[in-house]
Amino acid sequence: MRTTAAVVVYGATGHTGRFIVAELRRRGFAVVISGRDAAQLEVLASEWTGVDVRPATVDDARSLDRAVAGAAAVINCAGPFAVTGGPVVEAALRAGIPYVDVAAEIEANAAMFADYAEAARRAGTPVVPAMAFYGGLGDLLVTAAMGEWTAADEVQVAYGLSGWHPTAGTRTAGQVSHERRAGRRVRFTDGALRYHDDEASEQDWLFPEPLGRRAVISEFTMADVVTVPSHVDVPEVRTHMAVEAVRDLAGEDTPAPEPVDALGRSDQTFVVDVLVRAGGIERRATARGQDIYAVTAPLVVEAVRRILAGRTRTTGVASAGAMFDAPDFLRALAPHLSVGLPH
Repeated sequence: MRTTAAVVVYGATGHTGRFIVAELRRRGFAVVISGRDAAQLEVLASEWTGVDVRPATVDDARSLDRAVAGAAAVINCAGPFAVTGGPVVEAALRAGIPYVDVAAEIEANAAMFADYAEAARRAGTPVVPAMAFYGGLGDLLVTAAMGEWTAADEVQVAYGLSGWHPTAGTRTAGQVSHERRAGRRVRFTDGALRYHDDEASEQDWLFPEPLGRRAVISEFTMADVVTVPSHVDVPEVRTHMAVEAVRDLAGEDTPAPEPVDALGRSDQTFVVDVLVRAGGIERRATARGQDIYAVTAPLVVEAVRRILAGRTRTTGVASAGAMFDAPDFLRALAPHLSVGLPH
């Protein structure tokens, strides 16, 4: 498809931003690249023809307004989202265009729902936070697994990553979140986000074959604890992470991802396994793929495509599972993802 108005990618020069720009272009969208570093933006623009450059900073509302002027939508992939989320979504709302971001930060996502729900509802503008590997994919899988259920007793999301070589942006965002929590951990229990000082613990998780039984850090809490309960009536949402990935993430000398194929993807593989329980019945949904950063691009671009085509279920601030037809959305991600859903 070719849109008459461009999609603005704020944070286009970052690791994930580059994947998103490439995916937008592959799908025929006109693209505006934006961010704070004008020189880096020009270097990126030189790699592709027909990409417009509009530098902007989050502390200059006028520059953001110029960046999104006349655009069809804006994708924010510039972390930390505790800093960028508010200014960029406000620019989108002033322009009356959809806003989508790829935030994995729990508090930043919670703030997006809390602070902008009314303004986005009044504007009739879709705002979809966490439309990414963390927060978005799990929420879509949970929603698809729920099917006709409107409530659940418990949701668990287990991340079976072969490893996790974090980008500089991931490390920065993680540090911001750590400081905001004063080093505490967070869980979603009894229907609310609650902070605690409990030590992390391990458990075994039985992933689908061929991954099988693997050790995970239990309650390694990710953005699903914000996105899922934003629209699912559930008192407990827990997320778990493969021990190997946690060790990589904690290692100060773990290098950034290295490309191994023509698409620029790393050799990291993943399985996301969702378990939903209600009334003694269990349902599961799974997704397999390669490179958590690269797969965010088709996730967020498919979201923008559907929003611009009017294929949405609501407006205002909503998670992926609330905004879209979850099973149909997941099936549309082939060949980027291999998905297993309940029959």
